[in-house]
Amino acid sequence: MTMTKVHMAVYDDLSDWEVGFATAHVNSARWQREPGRYHVVTVGETPGPVTTMGGMRILPDAVLDDLRPADSAMLILAGADSWLIPGGNRAFADKAREFLDAGVPVAAICGATGGLAAAGLLDDRDHTSNAAEFLAATGYRGASRYRDVPAMTDGDLITASGTAPAAFAREVLARLGVYEPHVLASWYKLYGLGDPAGFFELAGAARP
Repeated sequence: MTMTKVHMAVYDDLSDWEVGFATAHVNSARWQREPGRYHVVTVGETPGPVTTMGGMRILPDAVLDDLRPADSAMLILAGADSWLIPGGNRAFADKAREFLDAGVPVAAICGATGGLAAAGLLDDRDHTSNAAEFLAATGYRGASRYRDVPAMTDGDLITASGTAPAAFAREVLARLGVYEPHVLASWYKLYGLGDPAGFFELAGAARP
């Protein structure tokens, strides 16, 4: 089995909590259909360290200019205050366009959806975000494609509200095919709904 890379963009003030469920469970072999298939790789605009909103210091594994869609299974974009600055994180939005044009999935949550909207990437795709008004402030043309749900997938694009990290992770895990459908349902029952029954179902699904 060839290990497949899932790239997570990192930049200063990244909202740690929004991608934790997704990256942890993509990277962990537990309960997976093909254990160890995926490996999370962090990618920065430069090789220098970044500091997340939670104060965690991350040294990127790769540099954005070197990233090719053909070498990745998905690009994950977390929110950050820098997305709210005109032109902020534009290099990552441009890379997202490159991924989508190549048919490789992009998953964006919270402020990252605003960055993609500003770049015109949500104009012709169903999507969600923190609120319709949040995206409207970018001046984008995709308001008719906005859906009032916590997280959703339209083809190769996953979008989510910053208040729905578990729902976001469910879409990521589903798009990558990380778990069997019944395992993913149990996963979300536990992590998304807080239902302890999900824990026991997952214990039954654990591999030796």
